[in-house]
Amino acid sequence: MGEHLSIIGLIVQASVPVQIVIGILLLASLSSWAIIFGKNRVIGRVRREADRFESRFWSGDDLAQLYRAIESHGGATGMAGIFEFGFREFARLRQQGVTAADLLLEGSRRAMRVAQLKEIDRLEQGLATLATVGSTSPYVGLFGTVWGIMSAFSSLGNVQQATLAMVAPGISEALVATAFGLFAAIPAVVAYNRFADQVTRLEMRFDAFTEEFSTILQRHAARGSAAAAGPVR
Repeated sequence: MGEHLSIIGLIVQASVPVQIVIGILLLASLSSWAIIFGKNRVIGRVRREADRFESRFWSGDDLAQLYRAIESHGGATGMAGIFEFGFREFARLRQQGVTAADLLLEGSRRAMRVAQLKEIDRLEQGLATLATVGSTSPYVGLFGTVWGIMSAFSSLGNVQQATLAMVAPGISEALVATAFGLFAAIPAVVAYNRFADQVTRLEMRFDAFTEEFSTILQRHAARGSAAAAGPVR
């Protein structure tokens, strides 16, 4: 308990610029932790939904029924959203009388690509903030440390004999800024690397599904089925 009180005392006794630096770092740390908790929840949900959708997609059910079920729930995100966009565009082109397989497949793939880009953009929101906090916080803390050390030594200008006891409090106050900089930076860097890897893996998973679904649509288009909203297996 005493250690915590001593740190608080150092912050209270620090100069105003150092206090401002520490305040900025605290706000940066709080914002990064808010992003970390939110992003962990979002990515986890997307992965679970992708698992459930793939299980149903490859179960042999009629994909037209799967599409209507997704649409009846007001649309979907993630892998289910990519499927919805691709199937809708494929059915729309068939209803417009397009019979060329390459045109049907191109339109469907374009729609799935748009849905995937939107999903990846949603998943990447906040990662730039984590990267900024992780890369700049140590330098902001270092600025506070340098300022605090300068203030500590400048206060000794009128002292005939300086001792370590006179300098130590000022240097301790300054070093607190560096500690806060690292406190804000380390979790942000770790979280950014982890989430960036997870988003990349999800993007690869979406790419694989798009290719697999495109193959199914290509076979269906090549058969020249007249039912635009019929089964595509």
